Amino acid sequence: MKQHHRIQMNPDVMFGKAVIKNTRITVEQILRKLAGGMTIEEIIADHPHLTREDILAAQEFAADFLADEEVAFV
Repeated sequence: MKQHHRIQMNPDVMFGKAVIKNTRITVEQILRKLAGGMTIEEIIADHPHLTREDILAAQEFAADFLADEEVAFV
């Protein structure tokens, strides 16, 4: 999988879930907010320490993660 410099996974932070580096905000939280209709600007307003690049990095990480999944044909 591609290296994602803005994303980290550490077992001591949020149980090892993928988070924006140096935060406790998970990639999942960001994706759920986007899926719920929030804009990038609204997410940043909720979390002022995040940047547009952080949110885009979360989306890129998720896309790369899914691209690497194995598909089982039944």
